[in-house]
Amino acid sequence: MDRAVDSLFAPLTFRCGVTVENRVALAPLTNGQSNDDGTLGRDELLWLCRRARGGFGLVSTCAAFVSHEGKGFVGQLGVATDAHDEGLATLARSLEIEVTVPIVQLYHGGARCPSALTGARPWSAVAAQEDPATHPDAARAGTTHEIERAVEDFVRAAERSKRAGFAGVEVHGAHGYLLCQFLSRHNTREDGWGGALEGRARIVREVVRGIRARCGGDFLVGVRLSPEDFGFAAGMDLDESVTVARWCAEDGADFVHLSLWDHTKPGQKRPDEDVIALFRRALPSDIRILTAGKIWTPDEARSVLARGSDMVALGRSAILNPDWPMDARTDNWAPQRGPMSASELAATDISPRFIEYLKRFKNIVREG
Repeated sequence: MDRAVDSLFAPLTFRCGVTVENRVALAPLTNGQSNDDGTLGRDELLWLCRRARGGFGLVSTCAAFVSHEGKGFVGQLGVATDAHDEGLATLARSLEIEVTVPIVQLYHGGARCPSALTGARPWSAVAAQEDPATHPDAARAGTTHEIERAVEDFVRAAERSKRAGFAGVEVHGAHGYLLCQFLSRHNTREDGWGGALEGRARIVREVVRGIRARCGGDFLVGVRLSPEDFGFAAGMDLDESVTVARWCAEDGADFVHLSLWDHTKPGQKRPDEDVIALFRRALPSDIRILTAGKIWTPDEARSVLARGSDMVALGRSAILNPDWPMDARTDNWAPQRGPMSASELAATDISPRFIEYLKRFKNIVREG
Protein backbone atom coordinates (compact mmCIF):
# COMPACT_ATOMS: atom_id res chain seq x y z
CA MET A 1 0.00 0.00 0.00
CA ASP A 2 1.33 3.41 -0.99
CA ARG A 3 1.06 5.31 2.30
CA ALA A 4 1.09 8.61 0.43
CA VAL A 5 -2.35 7.83 -0.97
CA ASP A 6 -3.74 5.63 1.83
CA SER A 7 -7.29 6.86 2.40
CA LEU A 8 -7.29 5.75 6.04
CA PHE A 9 -4.55 8.15 7.03
CA ALA A 10 -5.54 11.24 5.08
CA PRO A 11 -6.71 14.20 7.17
CA LEU A 12 -10.37 15.17 7.07
CA THR A 13 -11.93 18.60 7.59
CA PHE A 14 -15.55 18.94 8.65
CA ARG A 15 -17.85 21.71 7.45
CA CYS A 16 -17.41 23.57 10.76
CA GLY A 17 -13.64 23.76 10.22
CA VAL A 18 -12.53 21.03 12.66
CA THR A 19 -9.84 18.79 11.15
CA VAL A 20 -8.93 15.25 12.21
CA GLU A 21 -5.56 13.77 11.27
CA ASN A 22 -6.92 10.42 10.03
CA ARG A 23 -10.16 8.63 9.18
CA VAL A 24 -10.31 6.30 12.19
CA ALA A 25 -12.65 7.14 15.07
CA LEU A 26 -13.22 5.49 18.42
CA ALA A 27 -16.94 4.73 18.56
CA PRO A 28 -18.88 5.76 21.68
CA LEU A 29 -18.80 2.70 23.93
CA THR A 30 -20.67 2.04 27.17
CA ASN A 31 -18.09 1.05 29.77
CA GLY A 32 -19.45 1.73 33.27
CA GLN A 33 -16.18 3.23 34.45
CA SER A 34 -17.37 6.56 35.85
CA ASN A 35 -18.74 7.40 39.29
CA ASP A 36 -22.30 6.82 40.44
CA ASP A 37 -23.11 10.54 40.18
CA GLY A 38 -21.83 10.76 36.61
CA THR A 39 -18.56 12.48 37.44
CA LEU A 40 -15.56 11.26 35.49
CA GLY A 41 -13.98 8.10 36.84
CA ARG A 42 -10.22 7.58 36.69
CA ASP A 43 -10.72 4.28 34.84
CA GLU A 44 -12.79 5.99 32.14
CA LEU A 45 -10.08 8.62 31.73
CA LEU A 46 -7.37 5.97 31.37
CA TRP A 47 -9.43 3.89 28.90
CA LEU A 48 -10.12 6.81 26.57
CA CYS A 49 -6.62 8.29 26.76
CA ARG A 50 -5.11 4.90 25.93
CA ARG A 51 -7.11 4.78 22.69
CA ALA A 52 -6.27 8.39 21.88
CA ARG A 53 -2.61 7.56 22.39
CA GLY A 54 -3.10 4.66 19.97
CA GLY A 55 -3.71 7.14 17.18
CA PHE A 56 -7.48 7.46 16.80
CA GLY A 57 -8.17 10.74 15.03
CA LEU A 58 -11.59 11.24 16.62
CA VAL A 59 -12.39 9.96 20.10
CA SER A 60 -15.93 9.94 21.48
CA THR A 61 -16.95 9.49 25.07
CA CYS A 62 -19.50 6.87 25.95
CA ALA A 63 -23.15 7.89 25.73
CA ALA A 64 -23.21 10.64 28.38
CA PHE A 65 -26.54 11.43 30.03
CA VAL A 66 -27.87 14.96 29.52
CA SER A 67 -30.16 14.84 32.57
CA HIS A 68 -30.53 12.66 35.63
CA GLU A 69 -33.87 11.35 34.36
CA GLY A 70 -32.13 10.32 31.12
CA LYS A 71 -29.56 8.08 32.77
CA GLY A 72 -29.53 4.54 31.44
CA PHE A 73 -26.46 2.74 32.79
CA VAL A 74 -24.58 2.15 36.01
CA GLY A 75 -21.27 4.04 35.96
CA GLN A 76 -22.38 6.26 33.08
CA LEU A 77 -20.60 9.55 32.40
CA GLY A 78 -22.73 12.66 32.93
CA VAL A 79 -22.83 15.98 31.12
CA ALA A 80 -25.82 17.36 32.98
CA THR A 81 -24.81 19.49 35.97
CA ASP A 82 -22.05 21.76 37.26
CA ALA A 83 -20.74 18.82 39.28
CA HIS A 84 -19.66 17.19 36.00
CA ASP A 85 -17.67 20.18 34.73
CA GLU A 86 -14.29 19.51 36.33
CA GLY A 87 -14.07 15.93 35.12
CA LEU A 88 -15.23 16.86 31.62
CA ALA A 89 -12.56 19.54 31.40
CA THR A 90 -9.91 17.07 32.60
CA LEU A 91 -11.02 14.55 29.99
CA ALA A 92 -11.09 17.05 27.11
CA ARG A 93 -7.66 18.41 28.04
CA SER A 94 -6.15 14.94 28.44
CA LEU A 95 -7.45 13.74 25.08
CA GLU A 96 -6.17 16.81 23.26
CA ILE A 97 -2.72 16.22 24.73
CA GLU A 98 -2.77 12.90 22.86
CA VAL A 99 -3.36 14.84 19.61
CA THR A 100 -6.90 13.66 19.00
CA VAL A 101 -10.19 15.48 18.45
CA PRO A 102 -12.47 14.76 21.44
CA ILE A 103 -16.27 14.80 21.31
CA VAL A 104 -19.07 13.92 23.74
CA GLN A 105 -21.95 11.68 22.75
CA LEU A 106 -25.15 13.19 24.18
CA TYR A 107 -27.72 10.68 25.40
CA HIS A 108 -31.17 10.33 26.95
CA GLY A 109 -32.42 6.78 27.40
CA GLY A 110 -36.14 7.54 27.36
CA ALA A 111 -38.11 4.34 27.92
CA ARG A 112 -34.84 2.54 28.68
CA CYS A 113 -34.01 4.55 31.82
CA PRO A 114 -34.36 2.25 34.85
CA SER A 115 -36.20 3.81 37.78
CA ALA A 116 -33.63 2.12 40.02
CA LEU A 117 -31.09 4.63 38.62
CA THR A 118 -33.27 7.71 38.17
CA GLY A 119 -35.84 7.35 40.95
CA ALA A 120 -38.63 8.10 38.48
CA ARG A 121 -40.81 6.24 36.03
CA PRO A 122 -39.33 6.50 32.52
CA TRP A 123 -41.11 8.36 29.74
CA SER A 124 -40.97 8.18 25.98
CA ALA A 125 -42.80 9.31 22.86
CA VAL A 126 -45.67 6.97 23.68
CA ALA A 127 -46.46 4.54 26.47
CA ALA A 128 -44.26 1.48 25.96
CA GLN A 129 -42.92 -1.60 27.66
CA GLU A 130 -39.35 -2.61 26.88
CA ASP A 131 -38.21 -6.19 27.49
CA PRO A 132 -39.44 -6.78 31.08
CA ALA A 133 -36.43 -8.98 31.79
CA THR A 134 -34.03 -6.07 31.30
CA HIS A 135 -36.31 -3.03 31.68
CA PRO A 136 -39.12 -3.82 34.14
CA ASP A 137 -40.49 -0.24 34.22
CA ALA A 138 -43.23 0.46 31.69
CA ALA A 139 -42.72 3.90 30.18
CA ARG A 140 -45.46 6.50 30.02
CA ALA A 141 -45.96 9.03 27.25
CA GLY A 142 -44.03 12.22 27.98
CA THR A 143 -45.76 15.56 28.24
CA THR A 144 -45.08 18.45 25.88
CA HIS A 145 -43.25 20.21 28.70
CA GLU A 146 -41.00 17.18 29.27
CA ILE A 147 -40.17 16.98 25.56
CA GLU A 148 -39.25 20.66 25.43
CA ARG A 149 -37.19 20.25 28.58
CA ALA A 150 -35.33 17.31 27.04
CA VAL A 151 -34.46 19.41 23.98
CA GLU A 152 -33.09 22.09 26.30
CA ASP A 153 -31.15 19.46 28.26
CA PHE A 154 -29.40 18.30 25.07
CA VAL A 155 -28.54 21.85 24.07
CA ARG A 156 -27.24 22.77 27.52
CA ALA A 157 -25.16 19.59 27.59
CA ALA A 158 -23.59 20.63 24.30
CA GLU A 159 -22.81 24.06 25.74
CA ARG A 160 -21.29 22.36 28.80
CA SER A 161 -19.18 20.16 26.52
CA LYS A 162 -17.90 23.18 24.63
CA ARG A 163 -17.00 25.05 27.82
CA ALA A 164 -15.10 21.97 29.00
CA GLY A 165 -12.95 22.09 25.87
CA PHE A 166 -14.47 19.41 23.65
CA ALA A 167 -14.38 20.03 19.90
CA GLY A 168 -17.95 18.90 19.42
CA VAL A 169 -20.77 16.53 20.24
CA GLU A 170 -22.63 13.62 18.70
CA VAL A 171 -26.39 13.52 19.30
CA HIS A 172 -27.44 9.92 19.97
CA GLY A 173 -30.46 9.32 17.78
CA ALA A 174 -29.92 5.57 17.40
CA HIS A 175 -30.26 2.23 19.20
CA GLY A 176 -33.79 2.74 20.52
CA TYR A 177 -33.03 5.52 23.00
CA LEU A 178 -35.21 8.61 23.44
CA LEU A 179 -34.61 10.38 20.12
CA CYS A 180 -34.82 7.10 18.23
CA GLN A 181 -38.07 6.33 20.08
CA PHE A 182 -39.49 9.57 18.69
CA LEU A 183 -38.22 8.83 15.17
CA SER A 184 -39.89 5.41 15.22
CA ARG A 185 -43.06 4.77 13.23
CA HIS A 186 -44.52 3.54 16.53
CA ASN A 187 -44.62 7.18 17.65
CA THR A 188 -48.28 7.96 17.01
CA ARG A 189 -48.50 11.21 18.99
CA GLU A 190 -50.95 13.77 17.62
CA ASP A 191 -49.50 16.94 19.19
CA GLY A 192 -46.85 17.82 16.62
CA TRP A 193 -44.19 15.54 18.14
CA GLY A 194 -45.27 12.36 16.34
CA GLY A 195 -47.39 10.94 13.55
CA ALA A 196 -45.92 11.96 10.20
CA LEU A 197 -42.15 11.96 9.84
CA GLU A 198 -42.02 15.74 10.20
CA GLY A 199 -43.49 15.40 13.70
CA ARG A 200 -41.42 12.38 14.68
CA ALA A 201 -38.19 14.06 13.58
CA ARG A 202 -39.05 17.35 15.29
CA ILE A 203 -37.23 16.57 18.54
CA VAL A 204 -33.90 15.64 16.95
CA ARG A 205 -34.12 18.59 14.55
CA GLU A 206 -34.78 21.04 17.38
CA VAL A 207 -31.82 19.58 19.29
CA VAL A 208 -29.49 20.04 16.31
CA ARG A 209 -30.76 23.54 15.59
CA GLY A 210 -30.42 24.54 19.23
CA ILE A 211 -26.87 23.24 19.51
CA ARG A 212 -25.79 25.00 16.35
CA ALA A 213 -27.41 28.28 17.42
CA ARG A 214 -25.97 28.25 20.93
CA CYS A 215 -22.54 26.69 20.29
CA GLY A 216 -21.58 28.54 17.13
CA GLY A 217 -20.46 27.63 13.65
CA ASP A 218 -17.03 26.29 14.62
CA PHE A 219 -18.38 23.57 16.94
CA LEU A 220 -18.53 20.02 15.55
CA VAL A 221 -22.07 18.59 15.57
CA GLY A 222 -23.07 15.10 14.50
CA VAL A 223 -26.08 12.80 14.72
CA ARG A 224 -25.97 9.03 15.12
CA LEU A 225 -28.79 7.11 13.40
CA SER A 226 -29.98 3.53 13.14
CA PRO A 227 -31.00 3.40 9.47
CA GLU A 228 -33.30 0.39 9.90
CA ASP A 229 -34.74 -1.88 12.56
CA PHE A 230 -32.16 -3.71 14.63
CA GLY A 231 -32.30 -4.71 18.26
CA PHE A 232 -33.96 -1.98 20.31
CA ALA A 233 -34.20 0.34 17.31
CA ALA A 234 -37.74 -0.57 16.26
CA GLY A 235 -39.89 1.17 13.69
CA MET A 236 -37.03 2.59 11.64
CA ASP A 237 -37.47 2.92 7.88
CA LEU A 238 -34.45 3.30 5.58
CA ASP A 239 -35.93 5.99 3.34
CA GLU A 240 -37.15 7.94 6.34
CA SER A 241 -33.70 7.72 7.92
CA VAL A 242 -32.13 9.15 4.77
CA THR A 243 -34.61 12.02 4.91
CA VAL A 244 -33.86 12.64 8.60
CA ALA A 245 -30.13 12.69 7.84
CA ARG A 246 -30.70 15.26 5.10
CA TRP A 247 -32.85 17.40 7.41
CA CYS A 248 -30.21 17.29 10.15
CA ALA A 249 -27.61 18.46 7.63
CA GLU A 250 -29.89 21.38 6.74
CA ASP A 251 -30.28 22.16 10.44
CA GLY A 252 -26.55 22.40 11.04
CA ALA A 253 -25.12 18.91 11.52
CA ASP A 254 -21.58 18.39 10.20
CA PHE A 255 -21.74 14.61 10.09
CA VAL A 256 -24.08 11.64 10.22
CA HIS A 257 -22.94 8.51 12.02
CA LEU A 258 -24.48 5.33 10.58
CA SER A 259 -24.77 2.51 13.10
CA LEU A 260 -24.97 -0.51 10.77
CA TRP A 261 -23.99 -3.28 13.24
CA ASP A 262 -22.51 -5.21 10.30
CA HIS A 263 -21.21 -3.21 7.35
CA THR A 264 -21.13 -6.32 5.13
CA LYS A 265 -24.87 -6.99 5.28
CA PRO A 266 -27.27 -5.45 2.77
CA GLY A 267 -30.12 -3.24 3.90
CA GLN A 268 -33.48 -4.83 4.66
CA LYS A 269 -35.66 -2.55 2.56
CA ARG A 270 -33.31 -2.17 -0.40
CA PRO A 271 -31.06 -5.26 -0.40
CA ASP A 272 -29.68 -4.43 -3.86
CA GLU A 273 -28.44 -0.99 -2.77
CA ASP A 274 -25.46 -0.20 -0.58
CA VAL A 275 -26.72 1.65 2.51
CA ILE A 276 -23.61 3.82 2.80
CA ALA A 277 -23.78 4.77 -0.87
CA LEU A 278 -27.47 5.58 -0.50
CA PHE A 279 -26.77 8.11 2.26
CA ARG A 280 -23.78 9.49 0.35
CA ARG A 281 -25.92 10.27 -2.70
CA ALA A 282 -28.59 11.93 -0.55
CA LEU A 283 -26.31 14.18 1.50
CA PRO A 284 -24.36 17.26 0.44
CA SER A 285 -20.75 16.49 -0.35
CA ASP A 286 -19.48 18.51 2.64
CA ILE A 287 -21.54 16.49 5.13
CA ARG A 288 -19.31 13.74 6.45
CA ILE A 289 -20.44 10.16 7.01
CA LEU A 290 -19.07 7.99 9.82
CA THR A 291 -19.82 4.28 9.64
CA ALA A 292 -19.72 1.65 12.38
CA GLY A 293 -20.44 -2.05 12.10
CA LYS A 294 -17.99 -4.91 12.66
CA ILE A 295 -15.07 -3.21 10.96
CA TRP A 296 -11.95 -5.15 11.91
CA THR A 297 -9.14 -5.01 9.36
CA PRO A 298 -7.54 -2.06 7.58
CA ASP A 299 -8.75 -3.40 4.24
CA GLU A 300 -12.32 -3.60 5.56
CA ALA A 301 -12.01 -0.02 6.75
CA ARG A 302 -10.73 1.11 3.36
CA SER A 303 -13.61 -0.67 1.63
CA VAL A 304 -16.09 1.23 3.82
CA LEU A 305 -14.44 4.50 2.82
CA ALA A 306 -14.54 3.48 -0.84
CA ARG A 307 -18.31 2.98 -0.57
CA GLY A 308 -18.86 6.59 0.44
CA SER A 309 -18.05 6.89 4.13
CA ASP A 310 -15.58 9.56 5.25
CA MET A 311 -14.53 7.86 8.51
CA VAL A 312 -14.84 4.47 10.17
CA ALA A 313 -15.87 4.15 13.81
CA LEU A 314 -14.37 1.16 15.61
CA GLY A 315 -15.96 -0.53 18.61
CA ARG A 316 -14.92 -4.06 19.53
CA SER A 317 -11.83 -3.87 17.36
CA ALA A 318 -10.77 -0.76 19.30
CA ILE A 319 -11.40 -2.50 22.64
CA LEU A 320 -9.10 -5.36 21.71
CA ASN A 321 -6.61 -3.31 19.67
CA PRO A 322 -5.89 0.02 21.39
CA ASP A 323 -3.19 0.89 18.85
CA TRP A 324 -5.29 -0.02 15.81
CA PRO A 325 -4.61 3.21 13.85
CA MET A 326 -0.86 2.96 14.35
CA ASP A 327 -0.67 -0.80 13.80
CA ALA A 328 -2.80 -0.53 10.65
CA ARG A 329 0.03 1.36 8.97
CA THR A 330 2.06 -1.87 8.93
CA ASP A 331 1.63 -4.10 5.88
CA ASN A 332 -0.15 -7.40 6.56
CA TRP A 333 -1.05 -6.47 10.14
CA ALA A 334 -4.02 -8.45 11.47
CA PRO A 335 -6.01 -7.25 14.48
CA GLN A 336 -6.62 -9.31 17.59
CA ARG A 337 -10.20 -10.60 17.43
CA GLY A 338 -10.43 -12.15 20.87
CA PRO A 339 -11.25 -13.56 23.18
CA MET A 340 -8.57 -12.14 25.47
CA SER A 341 -7.88 -12.88 29.10
CA ALA A 342 -8.81 -10.41 31.81
CA SER A 343 -5.13 -9.69 32.40
CA GLU A 344 -4.54 -8.98 28.72
CA LEU A 345 -7.49 -6.58 28.66
CA ALA A 346 -6.30 -4.92 31.86
CA ALA A 347 -2.94 -4.29 30.20
CA THR A 348 -4.77 -2.06 27.68
CA ASP A 349 -6.31 0.10 30.45
CA ILE A 350 -9.64 -1.71 30.70
CA SER A 351 -10.78 -1.81 34.31
CA PRO A 352 -12.27 -4.82 36.15
CA ARG A 353 -15.70 -3.15 35.99
CA PHE A 354 -15.51 -2.77 32.21
CA ILE A 355 -14.22 -6.32 31.87
CA GLU A 356 -17.20 -7.60 33.83
CA TYR A 357 -19.55 -5.66 31.52
CA LEU A 358 -17.79 -7.08 28.44
CA LYS A 359 -18.47 -10.64 29.58
CA ARG A 360 -22.04 -10.31 28.34
CA PHE A 361 -20.72 -10.20 24.76
CA LYS A 362 -19.27 -13.15 22.84
CA ASN A 363 -15.59 -13.58 22.11
CA ILE A 364 -14.21 -10.65 24.04
CA VAL A 365 -13.30 -11.97 27.49
CA ARG A 366 -11.73 -15.41 27.76
CA GLU A 367 -13.08 -17.32 30.74
CA GLY A 368 -10.66 -18.77 33.27
